[in-house]
Amino acid sequence: MPGSGKSTVGRQLARRLNFTFIDSDQEIEQRLGCSIREYFEREGEDRFRKIESEVLKELTQSKSGVLSTGGGTVLRPENRAWLHQHTQVFYLRTSPEEVFKRLRHDRNRPLLQVGDPLLKLQELFHLRDPLYREAAHHVVELNKPTIGAMVRKIIDILAAAETRSIPHDSSIQHKT
Repeated sequence: MPGSGKSTVGRQLARRLNFTFIDSDQEIEQRLGCSIREYFEREGEDRFRKIESEVLKELTQSKSGVLSTGGGTVLRPENRAWLHQHTQVFYLRTSPEEVFKRLRHDRNRPLLQVGDPLLKLQELFHLRDPLYREAAHHVVELNKPTIGAMVRKIIDILAAAETRSIPHDSSIQHKT
């Protein structure tokens, strides 16, 4: 969801893991030479989503890093499949009401420039929640934890997953 904390948590996570952090929205804006909102208004959502898909595939070629994707990246089935197959996806699940509290004064979110932004967020949540879950390997419920607590939770999940993936082969013998 827009405003769920992806960029903030992602930056802190990357710092803790000593990885590169990339915000796909910032990368797209840099390439377009204008804000996403301006591009949306000028070219439309379909053109933007096509560019977003191309940039996503480019950015996920690196083997180590933390990528924060735009909230609508999951709208395209090929993006969900790509993310699930080529990355470890954490869905930072936040209620529409919490997102509204964070974004109610933000004028740079094109999809929220409507008469009732809370209703729009609720609609987005009901549409996107199953899509985020489809792409995700892990769902992290955000019940107002601190950024630090969220980062620790994600690191714990990664550590547990890494431990499970280490082969335990009792047939290995040591020769002396």
